Amino acid sequence: MSDRDYIVRATAANEFIRAFAITSRGIAEKARVAHNLTPVATAALGRLLSGAAMMGIMMKGDKDMLTVRIDASGPLQGLLVTADSHGRVKGYVGNPDAEAPDRPDGHLGVGAAVGIGVLSVIKDLGLKDPYIGDIALQTGEIAEDLTYYFAASEQTPSSVGLGVLVDRDGSVLQSGGFIVQLMPDVPDEVITKLEENLKGLPTVTEMLSAGDTPEDMLSRVLAGLSPEMTGTNDAEFFCNCSRDRYAQGLISLGKKELGNLPDENGEIEVRCRFCNKAYRFDRNDIDEMLKIAR
Repeated sequence: MSDRDYIVRATAANEFIRAFAITSRGIAEKARVAHNLTPVATAALGRLLSGAAMMGIMMKGDKDMLTVRIDASGPLQGLLVTADSHGRVKGYVGNPDAEAPDRPDGHLGVGAAVGIGVLSVIKDLGLKDPYIGDIALQTGEIAEDLTYYFAASEQTPSSVGLGVLVDRDGSVLQSGGFIVQLMPDVPDEVITKLEENLKGLPTVTEMLSAGDTPEDMLSRVLAGLSPEMTGTNDAEFFCNCSRDRYAQGLISLGKKELGNLPDENGEIEVRCRFCNKAYRFDRNDIDEMLKIAR
C-alpha cells in the first residue's frame, strides 16, 4: 500500500479522450481523523475530496480555486470541499456524527447520508466573477452526481468513478477515483470501446485493493485506446488556516462585537471548519486586538 497520494493525467484516442486518476488514502484518512468522522461520513467526504482534487488539476492558473458544495436533506447536513490547481484539497461535512443504513449490497449508504439536494461547483479563475454551476443531486453517491454535473453544466460527456474503503476500526484502507472525459467530435467507435471498458471495470476500491496504481486504473479504463500518461501531481489534504489569519478576522469584527466574544474565562476559541484545528486567544491577546479594532 503506497503512502503517497497523487494524481495522474492522461490522454487517449488521439486526444479525443482526457483522463485523470487519483489515489487518496492519506487525504481521506487525514480528513477522518481531523473531523472524527463516522464510516459513512468518511466515505462521502473522501469521495468528494478525490473528485475535487482531480477537478482542481483541470484548472490552469496557479491561483485558481475550486469549491464543490452539496446542500442536501440527509443526516450529513451537507458537504463542502475546496481544491487548488496543485492537488491540495480540504473539506468538511455538516454533521461528522452522521449515520445511515447500509445499501442492500452491503456498501455504506452514502446516498442516504447525503440525501436530496443540490451540488454546486464554484470556480474562482481570477476573473471579475466566479463561474458557478448548479445541478440537482442524482443519487447522492457523489460519482454519479459529478458525472451529471459535467454533462449538464460543462457540456462535457464524462464518467466519474470514486471509492473509499473503510476498515472495521473506521480507518481508511483505500481511497481514490478517476474522471474520463470525451472531447468534441469524438468518433463513435471510440465511445463504443470506452463504454465496453467501463462496463467491465471493477470498482475503484477493488482495483486499489488489488494493488492497482492510478496509472493502472487508467490503463484499464482506456484499454485499446492508445492511452498516454502525460503527467503526475502530488495530492494532499492541506489547510492554510493560521493563528494570525483568525486574529485578523476577529479584529475585523470591530470593538463592540469582539468585546462580547470572550467566554467566562475571558478567552476566545475559534475552530477551523476545514481542518478542525482550534486557536485560543487569552485576555492579553484580546486586549491587543481591541487596541487595533475599530
